[in-house]
Amino acid sequence: MTDATAKLRIADKDHELSTVPSTIGDVGLDIGALRSDTGFVTFDPGYANTASTESNITYIDGGNGTLWHRGYKIEDLAENCGFLEVAYLLLFGELPDQDALDAWRAKVRQHTLLNEELKRFFDAFPRSAHPMAILSSATNAISTFYEAYYNPKDPDAVRESATRLIAKMPTVAAWAYKKSIGQPYIYPRNDLSYVENFLHMMFALPVEDSPVDKVVAQALNVLLILHADHGQNCSTATVRFVGSSQANLFASVAAGMNALWGPLHGGANQEVVEMLHAIHVDPDMTVEKAVSRAKDKNDPYRLMGFGHRIYRNYDPRAKILKRFADDVLGTVSRDDPLLEIANHLEKVALEDDYFVSRKLYPNVDFYSGLIFRALGFPTRMFTVLFAIGRLPGWIANWMEMHEHGDNKIARPRQIYTGEALRDFVPIAER
Repeated sequence: MTDATAKLRIADKDHELSTVPSTIGDVGLDIGALRSDTGFVTFDPGYANTASTESNITYIDGGNGTLWHRGYKIEDLAENCGFLEVAYLLLFGELPDQDALDAWRAKVRQHTLLNEELKRFFDAFPRSAHPMAILSSATNAISTFYEAYYNPKDPDAVRESATRLIAKMPTVAAWAYKKSIGQPYIYPRNDLSYVENFLHMMFALPVEDSPVDKVVAQALNVLLILHADHGQNCSTATVRFVGSSQANLFASVAAGMNALWGPLHGGANQEVVEMLHAIHVDPDMTVEKAVSRAKDKNDPYRLMGFGHRIYRNYDPRAKILKRFADDVLGTVSRDDPLLEIANHLEKVALEDDYFVSRKLYPNVDFYSGLIFRALGFPTRMFTVLFAIGRLPGWIANWMEMHEHGDNKIARPRQIYTGEALRDFVPIAER
């Protein structure tokens, strides 16, 4: 794309803005000098029209339902790769050959154990503690064992930090779950794959042999890949914001986890399951009535899992999970009433002009919660699973920010709407 400029007219004076080209998709307007030149700043609550960085990790075209990682279609990656293979792609820019993949898997296996002192850390939480609170807290706590790897300008230190985070996060997540149900912590098994090891630590018991179901492992592998990165969303932007202060990778990722915890971000798939459960247990509620209520602008009732802030077409991840739910999970959970309600709800909604005209298609959350449930995960673990999947994307963005020399600390401006200068009044006269 050739260089171009744009003009902004303020009070009959033109100000020239250079453009920031892209390989494909949105082109940026460089407003870096706008405030100093004009005294104006742009106003964009939610940053929906603001690019805070250049990135070569993930491309999304919401209008056409497109999602690529490093130039590869998400459909191809989900169908043909393991999660660690996609993690390697996100972190290092290219798909690994077999030797590189074997070395990467071996490196991750070396670091799956947690320091034994962390057992007391887990024990200190109340049993009722939410697993996301434990996950983010433990991520910060793990950093205290690896202070030698804090320096964001040391590529070897960054790679060691990244490897340890990816290796240890399934152990942290599984131990958080075991804590919540009062069962013994299960140690990693390095003879298993990344996903199989996580399932083993989640559901095994020390008193019996618990083989990992290959169908379940493959389903979870796809789910993690589909959550691996999604551009500059709330949690990823948080990781970059925190990392811009030179905070270490562990602290930055922990901040991203807390952003993900919010129900408008990572908690959406849990809300889908809770909505379906509410329809199931309410004798007066039907799918048709739920759809009718969702269409009524005077009714606050909402159908969770339909539509997406970015996609104005079918979420490509949802298409993959729809096939997976139909083709694979039937062998895992044949009699789940919520799955039947979901299929009915999808059919009714997609035949309704209200949803079709507004392109309110099922999104990834509509199916992921159902599949997590079918695989045996409680709803409180859904966001934790999301975090494990999103971890490579967070790390890749943190690494990219430092590699590209984006060393300015994030410092958005504001439009001040408070009181103008007032005279101070002594307390006796107030």
